[in-house]
Amino acid sequence: MSSIQAIEQARATLAEANNKLEKLRNLEPYLIDLSLRENPVGSNVGQILADKLDILPKLRAFGFKNISLGTLDYAMPDELEVDDDFMMHLRDRGIDMSGCFAFTALGIEDNHGAFKPDPSQLKLRDYGVPNTVHEIYLSKEGMAGQYDLETLRRSLPASIRWLRENIRGDDGGAPRILINIVDGCDAFAENLEDTCEILSLLAEQPIEGVTIEDDRGTYLPFQVGAFVAVARSLLPQPLKILVHIHSGAGFENASVIEALLNGADGVWGGLPKRAAIIGHASLGELIANLVRVGNPHMRDAYRLEQLLPLATGFQTLDENGPVPDDLPILGHNAYRLTYSGFAQCHGRFMDLPPEAIGGAYGYRVCPQISDEAVIAGRLAEVTGRPAKSFPDRITRHMIRLMRRDLRAGLRIAYDEPGNLLALLARASADSAAPHHPPSEPLVRSP
Repeated sequence: MSSIQAIEQARATLAEANNKLEKLRNLEPYLIDLSLRENPVGSNVGQILADKLDILPKLRAFGFKNISLGTLDYAMPDELEVDDDFMMHLRDRGIDMSGCFAFTALGIEDNHGAFKPDPSQLKLRDYGVPNTVHEIYLSKEGMAGQYDLETLRRSLPASIRWLRENIRGDDGGAPRILINIVDGCDAFAENLEDTCEILSLLAEQPIEGVTIEDDRGTYLPFQVGAFVAVARSLLPQPLKILVHIHSGAGFENASVIEALLNGADGVWGGLPKRAAIIGHASLGELIANLVRVGNPHMRDAYRLEQLLPLATGFQTLDENGPVPDDLPILGHNAYRLTYSGFAQCHGRFMDLPPEAIGGAYGYRVCPQISDEAVIAGRLAEVTGRPAKSFPDRITRHMIRLMRRDLRAGLRIAYDEPGNLLALLARASADSAAPHHPPSEPLVRSP
């Protein structure tokens, strides 16, 4: 291959990537927020009624139009949960539930045509919630003990019909019904023909669309993208396709991007990272990443200056403790610079500076990489003095002292205020501190 051909092929490859970026920039994703349910499911303490009443108006103020109030298809339906109390509270006080959803389970029609609604459907009606995410299982393991395929074929249209006849939707119209395949990725991987048959059946139903879960977070992004592409081929617009991806193997955000690129319309999840297992592809992360690629609809739809404090605040509430420091995008250390060259800048391709989502840069001293700017910034945080009050001569000597300490076998956490101030005192008191030209590169990018 000639050099000209190689360049042309490189341009074609990058053009394909740019086309994907352009698709992400133009998306107006259909999002259902689950901060009132998904996040407390995996938390150490959960939410009480007062918490939920405080969270709901904040979600609306942030910009969410679709909000799940909770789940009604839980085990032991006779033993109520806080979700029940919350929905009854909203109903009894006439609080607007427009755009709100609750999760329900499939009602069953027997082979004589008699339909029995699930207890969760009855609660949805009695609580006055206008829309639902209606859950089914399609893998052989998922259906086992619940229903067989023939029962599912009969019951799906009957259950949807019952919902439309008994649930008053937004503005008094029909309810919006999304069918959630809880074991969606398993179903595609293990039971493809039956899964495609049920999707074809759903394509003929009066529903809003279908959602697909990777409920353990174990499928690779390209697999999730392929499953969504198959679903899209069977569910033409305007039917919606949403995904919900857990963090079991660390693929979750990449899987969501693959899903969107392969025809998904949106995502459901909580605003913070916390979820049923160890986390999920959160709406906070998705919104931030769409801002990163230059999607203008995020700023139009959401109050981005609230994203970081709101997401971390919710997780702190749910956990009764801090957000993990090293969580990408939303964690405390995500925007604490260890080296000034790592800073993400406004206007630079693919960067997302913290100010774009309501945050600000901080500093974290690491002895093998931190440069003068980081050390001065961290000193400013610790002392309250301006960073410029710490001259380069002193911060450079602090770098030298850290290197010497490590070579001497000393392992000191210099980021801790007491240790940092002790290091500053040593550098300031050292009359032998060398004087080097300001341009001397003591620290280089790794």
